Amino acid sequence: MTKAFNSQLAALPVTIFTVMSALARQHDAVNLGQGFPDQEGPQDMIRLAADALLDGQNQYAPLTGLPELRTAVAQANLRFQGITVDADSEIVVTSGATEALAASLMALIEPGDEVVLMEPLYDTYLPVIRQLGGIPRIVRLEAPDWALPRHALANAFSARTKAIILNSPMNPTGKVFTADELAFIASLVQQHDTFAICDEVYEHLVFNTPHISLMSLPGMRERCVRIGSAGKSFSLTGWKVGYVTAPAPLASVVAKAHQNLVFATAPNLQRAVAFGLNKDTDYFATLAQSMATQGTILASGLQRLGFNVLPYQGSYFVMADITPLANGLDDVAFTRLLTEQARVTAIPASAFYDTNPPRNLIRFAFCKRPEVLIEALNRLEAWKTR
Repeated sequence: MTKAFNSQLAALPVTIFTVMSALARQHDAVNLGQGFPDQEGPQDMIRLAADALLDGQNQYAPLTGLPELRTAVAQANLRFQGITVDADSEIVVTSGATEALAASLMALIEPGDEVVLMEPLYDTYLPVIRQLGGIPRIVRLEAPDWALPRHALANAFSARTKAIILNSPMNPTGKVFTADELAFIASLVQQHDTFAICDEVYEHLVFNTPHISLMSLPGMRERCVRIGSAGKSFSLTGWKVGYVTAPAPLASVVAKAHQNLVFATAPNLQRAVAFGLNKDTDYFATLAQSMATQGTILASGLQRLGFNVLPYQGSYFVMADITPLANGLDDVAFTRLLTEQARVTAIPASAFYDTNPPRNLIRFAFCKRPEVLIEALNRLEAWKTR
């Protein structure tokens, strides 16, 4: 008999996204579970990436990224958040934002260090922290308004806190943290002499509210790691191009982690993303407007059908309370029922909690064409009225 595998990884369940997507395929359901757009991103970027494969530059890119992409990330920091960045020493290009998160945590966390998180949360955070020997300190945001629980957050910090992970705009709630909430978080980071890992992959997907980077606040420039995603900003999730902005000493350690995880990201994709980041600001405004329209189609339709739709200000996602329709079923059973009977798939929100999750919430993704969202609503209406 062989020796045991890594116990933490072996014990991880099959992700709920895999389970629900398989069920959606089985029942030919409209899949509003996994968050990826159903339309290709800008054709000029795709053409540039394709052409770049043919000009003899297909070997390893520099460890921290092509100079033109690092420059474009630095310029985007300045243009959208007023943050001045040294492209040579403070940017690291990664193979997706999830790798950026892992590399950033590797650069900071040693066994026994505590990391403050807010749930519901992106499901990659906890496994990576625990693999590194970190100790999660979880603070729960409560529906329906997802307000920052200031007293609980303050109590989660201690002398052992190494970092807080801040996801804004937030997956899965769609919450965008306010300037006042960010100032409170910044005060805790400074008071406890710690760092903030800022997951800002949905930074350009905000609706009727500004996205403010924690890094842009006074005193936070040297304490923040800011993570962005070309996949989310350009609807090209399969490209897996992310980028880290951090103060030079920390960025150099993130780069060492990146070296041992991936080393370098596809150069043709980097060149296309550099082109994309230099697009006129109208592109980013139009992207947000289109996503806002899709969110309104889905949210208003769900509300009309009897779901209690919770407020959201950004991202791809809207959460809904199923209590009026679920007849006592929990979120897992109800999402399965919707997939099997209504042929519409969502994600049970309990997947975004560590322990004792609420069982009355589900998450829908609205990063789909309007006609797809309307078809999903029509199916839900037919199911409800039959």
